[in-house]
Amino acid sequence: MRPVAAPAAAHAHSANGIPAGKDLSLSRRLLKSTVTVGLMTMLSRVLGYVRDVVVAVLVGAGAGPGADAFFVAFKIPNFLRRLFAEGAFSQAFVPVISEYRKQRDPPDVRALASYVSGTLFVVLLVVTIIGVLAAPVLIAIFAPGFLDEPTKYDMAVGMLRITFPYLLFVSLTAFAGGVLNTYERFGVPAFTPVLLNLSIIGGAILIAPQLEEPVFGLAWGVFIGGVVQLLFQVPFLLRLRMLVWPRPRPSDEGVRRILKLMLPAIFGVSVAQINLLLDTLLASFLVTGSISWLYYSDRIVEFPLGVFAIAIATVILPTLSRKHAGEEPEAFSATLDWALRWVILIGTPAMVGIALLAGPSLTTLFRYGAFTSSDVRMAELSLVAYSLGLLGFMLIKILAPGYFSRQDMRTPVRIGVIAMLCNMAMNLMLIFTLAHAGLALATSLAAFINAGLLYRGLRRDGVYTPSAGWGLFALRIVLANLVMATVLWYGTADLNEWLAWSVAERVWRLTVLVFAGAGAYFAALTATGLPVWRLVRAGGV
Repeated sequence: MRPVAAPAAAHAHSANGIPAGKDLSLSRRLLKSTVTVGLMTMLSRVLGYVRDVVVAVLVGAGAGPGADAFFVAFKIPNFLRRLFAEGAFSQAFVPVISEYRKQRDPPDVRALASYVSGTLFVVLLVVTIIGVLAAPVLIAIFAPGFLDEPTKYDMAVGMLRITFPYLLFVSLTAFAGGVLNTYERFGVPAFTPVLLNLSIIGGAILIAPQLEEPVFGLAWGVFIGGVVQLLFQVPFLLRLRMLVWPRPRPSDEGVRRILKLMLPAIFGVSVAQINLLLDTLLASFLVTGSISWLYYSDRIVEFPLGVFAIAIATVILPTLSRKHAGEEPEAFSATLDWALRWVILIGTPAMVGIALLAGPSLTTLFRYGAFTSSDVRMAELSLVAYSLGLLGFMLIKILAPGYFSRQDMRTPVRIGVIAMLCNMAMNLMLIFTLAHAGLALATSLAAFINAGLLYRGLRRDGVYTPSAGWGLFALRIVLANLVMATVLWYGTADLNEWLAWSVAERVWRLTVLVFAGAGAYFAALTATGLPVWRLVRAGGV
């Protein structure tokens, strides 16, 4: 990849951080698309919370083998989804189809979609058959601690055979979503995960009571959710005239490019997921409930990560790909700068807020049914540890497209391997003293190593040049977070009080704290000269 310089003047910001000149239209459009994706993702996350409450009530965390068995059976195909479908495949497919759309005729774009979908289907069908047949081996590999508990192991194997085909359906869904995102139809792919959550909730409520082992109803909900998500996107592809008949053709030039890009992208985009899977593997050797505590902690951290960081990453990838294909280095750098500022503006208070409200959040969201007070206290430890890495996770989501959009997969591979090795070393150092919380802390530290190396590479290659005003911007962010932390620190009661309160009291108090913290943060920003209402109107930071 050739280095490209991006003069700061081409994407200059005014003194208060609002974009100037010709970038204004692009900033507004990107922000509008980000808000659309964020709102849809928020709906999905809220339903995901409802889903987790249903699971917590049904099987709890430490009360029996059902919860840990289901989470492993769901985590394996879900991990492969993030690794191959929404990870490596999407990051390799979108830049190539964006290039085709910009430089070639519509029939060529449709032909590429046909060849890619056909090849993807054949490969995934083979992988799915192997996964179902090899379920006992996969459970032994990903959760070896289950081998000493035959009941938990057998339940995990049985549920994995039901959930594994989800990988086939959701990967084809990711293909459809990549096409829609390329044509700037961001809302539909962002809404699609809502259907998975509804399916799992339906499985818990409607199917589980009919089964001898109710937890298997959750597994059937995952299977149904995969089918429904794929069918939902078909009419929207038809409207774009991009609903094509799958034709396997791995020899096609475009398909070969995508496959070549996918192999290194597997590491480059999914190191965080690999780290989380390593957490699960090691946690399977800890006391029962450890996997579930990590899961519930991760769910809360995933909320701001998905609602904002992944939303921005989804929106900027097609834009960056087009800017690179059109040889517009200044606009490329300006787009990255815009995304980084917004992520830091939102990500830092989310990180601080989740850390300070870890116990109250877990109590309010999950302290029902079989999820005990002890589960809350143990999950609080891992949630604080995960929250410390939230900004790192967010930065990875923004910085990685700076490579993938230029079809540079090798650099993120090297960086990903370094981060993963660091995570493994820190896991072994921290697990003996901090147990499951040590695994979460190691993952957080590895995320910052990953993000730091990605940033250094973009700067070194001249791909990204920060615009003016970053020093003052950072100072305002730090001051605003200190104000917010002070408000939350003095406003949060002891965890024992939260555990004793009624559901209504918890919800009310947590809502007040969240709004008070957010209000203090944005008021402090305004007081330091960074009015949020003007940023939203301008579309930039």
